[in-house]
Amino acid sequence: MTPTVVSGSLPVKPLILRPSLFAVAVLGACGGQQREERPGVPVTVAQAELRSVPFEIAAPGTVEPMRAAAVTAQVSGMVVSIRFREGDDVRAGDVLAEIDPRPYRNAVDQAEAALARDLIELETARRQVERYRSLAQDASIAAETFESLLTTAQGLEAAVKSDSADLDNARLDLEHTSIRAPISGRTGSLLIKEGNVVRAQGSGPLVTLNQTRPILVRFAVPALHLPLIRRYQDSSLVVRVQANDDTTALTGQLVFVDNTVDTTTGTIMLKGRFENADGRLWPGQFVTATAVLFEERDAVVIPTPAVVEAEGGSYVYVVGEDGQAVVRPVMVGRSVGDDVIVTDGLAAGETVVTDGQLRLVPGARVQIRNVQDPRRGTP
Repeated sequence: MTPTVVSGSLPVKPLILRPSLFAVAVLGACGGQQREERPGVPVTVAQAELRSVPFEIAAPGTVEPMRAAAVTAQVSGMVVSIRFREGDDVRAGDVLAEIDPRPYRNAVDQAEAALARDLIELETARRQVERYRSLAQDASIAAETFESLLTTAQGLEAAVKSDSADLDNARLDLEHTSIRAPISGRTGSLLIKEGNVVRAQGSGPLVTLNQTRPILVRFAVPALHLPLIRRYQDSSLVVRVQANDDTTALTGQLVFVDNTVDTTTGTIMLKGRFENADGRLWPGQFVTATAVLFEERDAVVIPTPAVVEAEGGSYVYVVGEDGQAVVRPVMVGRSVGDDVIVTDGLAAGETVVTDGQLRLVPGARVQIRNVQDPRRGTP
């Protein structure tokens, strides 16, 4: 072949590619494009669960004693002994303190003597009435004399009744020199010491007793729940309480629903009763109280972070069997702790994205980061 000659230049050979090298270059480029696939979006997922969910109302509460009694002196006198220590648990009827009993013992002796005297005089008067009754019927004595004897006997009968009442009061006063616990409970601060003179009125309490076994918890809930509370009130509603510094809840029963809604706060006052056998609840303690009204069965539950709120409503990303994210509109019900109930749009067992939704678009391929969710099991 004769080379082509261009004026003023050197001869140029035409570019010739071998067919085998061109085919290898093209196939190599195509293979590189197939290997460059976009990686999946890393997400965290969980499975929608089907379970029974209780309907609960939580509110801050205050512990208060089942009963409280301010122990005061019922007779006047000097305190001669104290029979308990501050903070002791006492039973109803236990002697807490002693007042000097000597003046009251003397009063009992005087009342007994007065009663004995009047009983003797009454017996004498009754014998005279019986003796003169037949004489009065025969007109052997004047009717006025018999009437006088009868009146004397009746007056002595009244005196004996009065003496009996005085003796009962004197014995009661003597009994009250021993100041006893009116209820079982725990004693508070001792406000009167030995040697102090107390009065039946105006001396103030000796000590205050609080009954802590069982014990009450008072809490207020929004009045909008009142219809549900009244509907399930007769079914022994369960109340749980948990102290702010305790991880274990105590279970009791709802025993009181106030008869008036507080118009200033829009709440209704409730009280729960707890056995408090271990004494964990203390009067005046602040706790979190939860009233369990009923249990909703077969509810579809997912973690709250899985729900995305948008202008058109709520939706979740569901991971399909092909590993792609699908947008699913859902109807969301009430929250249950860290979870939420889905009332429509999702079935139990479906896998939803709980983290990474902002990086997703419909149809995007996902890369699941959590192999096992320790709270909800394998997704």
